[in-house]
Amino acid sequence: MKTTHLRYIYHLLLLVVIVLWSSCRKDFNYEDSTGNLSFSKDTVYLDSVFTNIRSSTYTLKVYNQSNKDLKIPSITLENGIESNYRLNVDGQAGKEFYNVPLYAKDSLYIFIETTVDITSTAQNEFLYTDAILFDQGMQQQKIPLVTLVKDAIFLYPGKDMNGVRETVILENNEEKITVNGFVLADNQLQFTNEKPYVIYGYATVPENKSLQIDAGARVYFHKNSGIYVPDLSSLKINGSVSEDNDVLENEVIFEADRLEPEFSVTAGQWGGIWMANESIDNNINHLTLKNATIGIFVNGNNSEENVNLKITNSQIYNSSNSNIWAKNASIIAENLVLGNAGSNSLFITDGGTYNFTHCTIANYWYSGFRSGFAVQINSNTNVIRANFTNCIVDGSNTNELVLTLPASSTNLSFNFSYCMLKVNLALNSGNSLYDFENTENYNAVYLNENTSFTNTKQNIYSITSNSFSIGKAQLEAAQLVPEDILGNNRTVNPAIGAFQFIE
Repeated sequence: MKTTHLRYIYHLLLLVVIVLWSSCRKDFNYEDSTGNLSFSKDTVYLDSVFTNIRSSTYTLKVYNQSNKDLKIPSITLENGIESNYRLNVDGQAGKEFYNVPLYAKDSLYIFIETTVDITSTAQNEFLYTDAILFDQGMQQQKIPLVTLVKDAIFLYPGKDMNGVRETVILENNEEKITVNGFVLADNQLQFTNEKPYVIYGYATVPENKSLQIDAGARVYFHKNSGIYVPDLSSLKINGSVSEDNDVLENEVIFEADRLEPEFSVTAGQWGGIWMANESIDNNINHLTLKNATIGIFVNGNNSEENVNLKITNSQIYNSSNSNIWAKNASIIAENLVLGNAGSNSLFITDGGTYNFTHCTIANYWYSGFRSGFAVQINSNTNVIRANFTNCIVDGSNTNELVLTLPASSTNLSFNFSYCMLKVNLALNSGNSLYDFENTENYNAVYLNENTSFTNTKQNIYSITSNSFSIGKAQLEAAQLVPEDILGNNRTVNPAIGAFQFIE
């Protein structure tokens, strides 16, 4: 037993010596790097940022592909400590680093971010550049850093003497929701295209005033932000057709304030447009609205005299909830595209009057489970009158048109004329709302035909030459809306939907 005990102690001491020797042996074996480092990128692009707003954090990985442990003599910024870039090297923050170890066949991370003040340049945007330098002299290696900095007009809630942020109340009939927000001043009621606007909280149009947004304006919204149009106020978005359909120089664009490419298709980054039930004469033309929670919520009063919203030549897509939620509203829509949404592309409920002509409503939601449909109409105690002419209702589900009524109700008056509809005939068999022989509700409709959109994943709903919609639209209605969403003539061989087919 004694011999076994001594043998155990001997092996334990031997193990301790090996561990200590292994952990210390590298302290004196580093060699200086000699321009032989490798990198994950040859240039780090930090994408676009707004002036004085911190960028996201970007990563550069540095590799030692040799069989020797290296020591990097210096890692610095070319512009020195005055640089607007900030580094974090292997967990250490700063702008200058010396004698950084890098083991054989190993790597280290460098994290990079920046904040730039553009006001000293007298420019609306410029490229801010620098470089990370590894070592000096003949052995030096360089990785350029590039950031596009944009000037902007920032609008945000104020704070009182106690630091409490300003709020506004969004009204949804009896429900009132308090959110961070502010009332726009009179000198803020016209958004131009000279600089982008960045909005924090809900920008509220003053009572009896109108917010005018010029063609080509760009408006960016922070998280939980949007535009609120209360009673007796209005929103006028005055975009126009663009010459370049890639640049969309005359389009008004609403989107989130995260400019990095990975956020370009992230839904639910900001709130949306909220219209109160007594807001009047809202008019939207050539607007692209994307990545909101609810693109436009129209809380109307179904007044025969007051159209809550006229929306033309516009696209709303990638909302995490619905692109348009209309509640007892009055809406006229022409050349409107309602694309992918986490719930419904178009949700109509609690009554109202709706006229949609040459609209494309299609939901191919790619970001997980979808609870809704392309078009869902719920009628309760209030009468809904809904007319769709030369429209497409399509999507990735077998049934994209959902009409819901209480038993024995007559509160839904609707008509689809010269429309392409995606419906599940077996699922809706026996339901009188889907009696496609009833000419009072359906006139020349085409069921489950090929829409042949260009790219539904990217919300591009122009049509290709294979689309069934070409030449199938009612000519009389097409002549009332003689140009498509891009300004193309549709009075000859008109296609159903918002886009005319052009060779």
